[in-house]
Amino acid sequence: MGETARPVTRPTVALFVTCLVDAMRPSVGFASLKVLEEAGYDVVVPPGQTCCGQPALNSGDRAGAEAIAKATIACLEPYDTIVVPSGSCGGTIKAHYPELFEHDAAWLARAQAVAARTHEILSFLDAAGWRPAGVTLTTSAAYHDSCSGLRELGIKRQPRALLDAVDGLEQVALKGAETCCGFGGTFCVKYPAISNAVVEEKAQAIEDSGAALLLAGDLGCLMNMAGKLHRRGAATRAFHTVEILAGMGDGPAIGENT
Repeated sequence: MGETARPVTRPTVALFVTCLVDAMRPSVGFASLKVLEEAGYDVVVPPGQTCCGQPALNSGDRAGAEAIAKATIACLEPYDTIVVPSGSCGGTIKAHYPELFEHDAAWLARAQAVAARTHEILSFLDAAGWRPAGVTLTTSAAYHDSCSGLRELGIKRQPRALLDAVDGLEQVALKGAETCCGFGGTFCVKYPAISNAVVEEKAQAIEDSGAALLLAGDLGCLMNMAGKLHRRGAATRAFHTVEILAGMGDGPAIGENT
């Protein structure tokens, strides 16, 4: 008798959804699930995940940030690969968790281990060699590089390479693409006048680009820019890049029935 064929085992990734996606734009989570499965992965969503602790860290609440970080590390450390649809949350886990525990050897080792296994989703998909297949969107888009993704994780080329594979999509240059949008987590709450002035300049640059869509990899930045564009009466529609890659570019944009 012939040997029974063994089932093909797909690698598993844990999806850290982020609190902002969960509360404000769940479609980013569903899009992340879709593209990761298309890329050949089984996806699990670890129970018990909450905020990564970035707001507490940004506000100077080190004790609160450490408590949240410990809970997140414990939640994620059973998994070999962790994927996050956010450069800022990914940057918090990868760059700032080890800093939080630099004087605590036991937790430092655990933080470093989780950090090493954590990946921002766009860079992860690009490194895996995945490209969207059968996704068509005949329009133009400008890409904004979020501060954390760009400066902490080196995300620049990867999202643009993925978007190049979307049939019909024209990527247009955005002046000041690497300039902060003014959100900055709790910065926009602490310094609203400065934040508003920064996003006003960003919105003008987006409109000047002539792009129909604004894309980025961080929901906080996108919500900030989309809100300003809406208040200016601009026609530009904002999406998380993973939504476009998942073929969801014909759905409601950020701020439209979400």
